[in-house]
Amino acid sequence: MTAISAEGRLRGPAGENGIDVRWIMPEGFFEIPLDAEDLDETADQLMELARGVMPEADFDVQLQWAVMCAAHYDSFVEAGVQYAGFVLTEVEGTRCTATVTVSMIDLDARAGSNPVGFMGTSMRHLGIGQVSEIELPCGPAVCCIGDRRGSLDGSLTESGQDETVRTSFIQVQVPLANGTAVVMEMGTPTPEGWDVFSSMFAGVVKSVRLFDAEGEPVVMPG
Repeated sequence: MTAISAEGRLRGPAGENGIDVRWIMPEGFFEIPLDAEDLDETADQLMELARGVMPEADFDVQLQWAVMCAAHYDSFVEAGVQYAGFVLTEVEGTRCTATVTVSMIDLDARAGSNPVGFMGTSMRHLGIGQVSEIELPCGPAVCCIGDRRGSLDGSLTESGQDETVRTSFIQVQVPLANGTAVVMEMGTPTPEGWDVFSSMFAGVVKSVRLFDAEGEPVVMPG
């Protein structure tokens, strides 16, 4: 899971202060389509993805999987997600999965001249995990490691009953000079894969590079 397979990118607000954000995803990730123009195109892309993920499964299983992916789209939109990908792999004989999302949000106006400090303090007050300030090649950032609980619909479980799912996550927020922040998050419901996925995600975060409107590399000030 170390070979380069694709370069992700997103662009901040267009214009004089636009910032182009690029990063490298590891080999083996499936990208969830987020750029379809309508529902029919989204459905077609999800079914194509399902066939790629589960080529030996029958149509009903592929369809059910595509529907499960579609159920997350509202949360993606609410969170401003511009990239979403996932990986399936075996770790010491256990089937494991992880999801990586990248989004861009507006910085709180109260962040002032020390956005990293403000973001770190805000996260600590939320009590969602262990928060630390880190230095990346692209500039300073805030990292949060924690757990959250959710529910998996009974139609998607072997028991047929709703089941509680615990997801361990790492979230990194990189404030930008144009009043926005890049938010990258890795989450996995399979604890057996945590060491592998957290190491992988560290590589993704360290690969982030920033470019100005003229295409010149930039590093955010500390």
